[in-house]
Amino acid sequence: MRGTELAELNAFATVAEHRSFARAAASLGIAPPTLSHTIRSLEERLGVRLFNRTTRSVALTEAGARLLEHVLPVLDGVDRAIDAVNLFRDKPMGQLRLNMPRPVAVAIIGPIIARFLAEFPEIKVEVSVDETRSDIVSGRFDGGIRIGERIEKDMIALRMVDPFRIIAVAAPDYLAQHPHPKTPDDLRSHSCIRMRWPWDNAIHPWEFERDQQRLNVEVDGSLIVNDIHLMLDAVLDGVGVGYLSEPMVRPYIAEGLLAPVFTDWSGQVSGVFLYYSSRRQIPATLQAFIDFIKQLGLPVPLDRAFFSQAHHLPAQPVQIDRRPIIATGQKSRAKPELLPMRSTGSRS
Repeated sequence: MRGTELAELNAFATVAEHRSFARAAASLGIAPPTLSHTIRSLEERLGVRLFNRTTRSVALTEAGARLLEHVLPVLDGVDRAIDAVNLFRDKPMGQLRLNMPRPVAVAIIGPIIARFLAEFPEIKVEVSVDETRSDIVSGRFDGGIRIGERIEKDMIALRMVDPFRIIAVAAPDYLAQHPHPKTPDDLRSHSCIRMRWPWDNAIHPWEFERDQQRLNVEVDGSLIVNDIHLMLDAVLDGVGVGYLSEPMVRPYIAEGLLAPVFTDWSGQVSGVFLYYSSRRQIPATLQAFIDFIKQLGLPVPLDRAFFSQAHHLPAQPVQIDRRPIIATGQKSRAKPELLPMRSTGSRS
């Protein structure tokens, strides 16, 4: 296979992944007109149309879907061949592609990425912030980071963050002006700030557990958001009751800016995990990242700030551990991905 053909097929697979020429071009680091020309050249050479294009969408044709089915294993084979060379190197090189939601990217990965890149200068990291339920295999990601409830059960997973609670909170001014809820069912008569989750575009009931009891409460209110930090801002401003992770709101509770609505009812999240496919050999770049985060002392209890300790780690070099991780993620009902991100202090 000539280099130009491989480049064309890689460009084709990238457009199929992103369903957008603009986003695919940005991912490849080339201009959109150049990418369009590359795809047209491939279509002319094959004699078939690979994409149906409109001003609003890009979709694979039947021929394009068939080609993608055969191209992805070829590209994976090329990646594995290049990765095999890393066995002969002291430090791995290549690309590491990770997929995760915004709170994870900012609160966990952002604070440690500089040190990882300093430790492995020949690894190029691409962090794709994605709030949807992306398939890391079809998206050609090396791994992802999400809560356990949203990881497919055929994935291999490594716990990064311990389990935590989701609690109902409100500003003291709001609670002073409204009857204090006694049970989760009382929230039906309150102004609750609801979340439309980007991964399925739905508004989910608030889940509460106590002892062996479980309640799903359909709340209502005048504000719907699709970003968890907008919910936090609205709760702090007294708009209504929010449903947020305990680690995220704990500093505000300590400062008296927020108050928990219940002491005994809460939702439960299994924790945050790094995960990757069990069907392919782990790339050397991902193995280097796994060994790196293991040295951070995982799992991280959420009563300490992950991003605070990340900048005060001992500076010993990371030793590559080739042994596989065998902890498996679970697939169950989806729950919010809520992590501490926002700094505390006075509100302007």
